[in-house]
Amino acid sequence: MHEDFWQARWARNEIGFHQTEVNPYLSRHWPTLGLAPGSRVLVPLCGKTLDLAWLAGEGFAVLGVELAEKAVRDFFAEHQLSPQIARQGAFTVYRAGPVEIRCGDFFALTAADVADCRGLYDRAALIALPPEMRERYVAHLSAILPPGCRGLLVTLDYDQARMDGPPFAVPDHEVQRLLAADWQLHLLEAPDVLRENWKFLQRGLDRLEERVYRLERR
Repeated sequence: MHEDFWQARWARNEIGFHQTEVNPYLSRHWPTLGLAPGSRVLVPLCGKTLDLAWLAGEGFAVLGVELAEKAVRDFFAEHQLSPQIARQGAFTVYRAGPVEIRCGDFFALTAADVADCRGLYDRAALIALPPEMRERYVAHLSAILPPGCRGLLVTLDYDQARMDGPPFAVPDHEVQRLLAADWQLHLLEAPDVLRENWKFLQRGLDRLEERVYRLERR
């Protein structure tokens, strides 16, 4: 799960985690957060997700963070945007309109970088990381985001013994253990989506639950 792993996945275009449509949980639940128009939203490990464009289209300023430069370039090319590119600290920063993506190591992000972020969206970051990195990821996220920051977290839960990640299983008890001290958590829905995911059926899973949480930084 180190940098070489993800760079190689993008180089080989092995990006089964990339969704070809806007995530339905985002469009369904994001409006319930009540964030003010123009609020800045942090999207860690964003890849080239269409969710960035959806958030921008809803009037939010988007701050994505992504390790693979190919993913960043692909996002702007596929949306026919010509970003301004600059070096800022540890990151190469791509900007076009309300979308900014910082290419580099998420753990280099500082509290000053996200001081004005009022939103958080994590669909594919936490579940992309093995257990020891999840601990570090959540600790860093909690350390840099300001109190009152609200967002959505989407996780997967399945029998990890039946399949190696990523994406990894992150059951509810682990979400609670990792986040409950610093975040208010509310489970919005937890459907079993195995029948809609034939790749997971083929790998021998007997259940695949997606859980959607509303978060607020204490």
